[in-house]
Amino acid sequence: MSSDTIFALGTGAGRTAIAVIRLSGPGVRAVLSEFAGSTPEPRMARLVELCDPRDGETLDRGLTIFFPAPHSATGEDYAEFHVHGGRAVVDGVLAALSRRPGLRSAEPGEFARRGFANGKLDLSQAEALADLVDAQTEAQRRQALRIAGGALRRRVEAWRAALIEALALVEAELDFSDEGDVSVFSADRLEALLQPVLSEIRAALEDAPASERMRDGFLVMILGAPNAGKSTLLNALARRDLAIVSPTPGTTRDMIEAHLDLGGLPVTFVDTAGLREAEDEIEKIGVDRVVERVGTADLVLWLSEKGEDPSLDALGNIDLLRVWSKCDLHQSAQGWLGICATSGLGLDSLLNEIADRAGARLGDGASALLIRERHRRAAEDAGKMIAAALAPEKDLEFVADDLRSAGRSLGRIVGSVDVEDVLDAVFSHFCIGK
Repeated sequence: MSSDTIFALGTGAGRTAIAVIRLSGPGVRAVLSEFAGSTPEPRMARLVELCDPRDGETLDRGLTIFFPAPHSATGEDYAEFHVHGGRAVVDGVLAALSRRPGLRSAEPGEFARRGFANGKLDLSQAEALADLVDAQTEAQRRQALRIAGGALRRRVEAWRAALIEALALVEAELDFSDEGDVSVFSADRLEALLQPVLSEIRAALEDAPASERMRDGFLVMILGAPNAGKSTLLNALARRDLAIVSPTPGTTRDMIEAHLDLGGLPVTFVDTAGLREAEDEIEKIGVDRVVERVGTADLVLWLSEKGEDPSLDALGNIDLLRVWSKCDLHQSAQGWLGICATSGLGLDSLLNEIADRAGARLGDGASALLIRERHRRAAEDAGKMIAAALAPEKDLEFVADDLRSAGRSLGRIVGSVDVEDVLDAVFSHFCIGK
């Protein structure tokens, strides 16, 4: 971890009312003295003239706030400049900072990484901060905020505490069983410590697929024969013209996406090429891409204006909703949901049905724990080791080894052990200034 003093714009680029420029590192106090005249009282906002140390030119009038180490977001000396958000003001302050010896622009995620290195947040919380920045819906926000607030960290700490107690019980028997003041080993006590942990891990693993999907959203593919009304439906759902609508079959050649918020849940609709024997090479490529991607869908809307059932083998066990399009022209049959995308007839019922299915698949984010594949794999490894430790009549030396392995697996979730290989990947996805 670098000991440089870093700076970055912490708010969005472009014209804003207020822009926040963040600084962190051992040179923060000196920078504050040079740019603002002095170091303000800790955690007190002070209105100052920010001046360029090179020539004393006033850059802006704004607020400075100082947070001394270790009581800051990064665990280092940390400060913020709150300036007017005009492009010229922000560029002027950043340019002056970049000219100051000993200062450099922060890398993506470097503020959060320093906070992690200094114990201000664990790895799961750092990941959740990135998810919070990317959240587009209420459920995504709720899930990310829960993990960023330490829900997973607290649960993992409780699990590890039980493992440590169980390991102490086993090792006391192995090393001090001949001592008179050491309690007699009890297999029942060991099971009482480990079984609740194993049950909680398995319960969290059952919910993990939904929590992982929440980050990416619920994928709905709109399939059907040419001219079944797929593009018209996508435009109606998105409330804008995303796809070209034409009576000419084969107009849609590539997949077009619309990202919607349905009751706080992220749902992506994908318009696709009409399924038929392609008449040219380009249309054939479009149909092949549909067949290739359909296996990733959470739900397929099969559109038909005459009630033809799908014949696509790739659908397999994918959740299917039959939609009778153009129900203003032809009455829908039983088992079909009738809509008319041009008039809006039946669209509310369709969206409610999709929202219900998305909710059943994704949950609401309020109880999420294992929200990433990395979390799930580590928890699976820990669960396997705990189950192995509970095997009947197992030698205690092997039980102890299983418990140590389980503890290391849980430690990887929060970043306390064996995570150097994932740190660069995690923090590189952050925006600069976070």
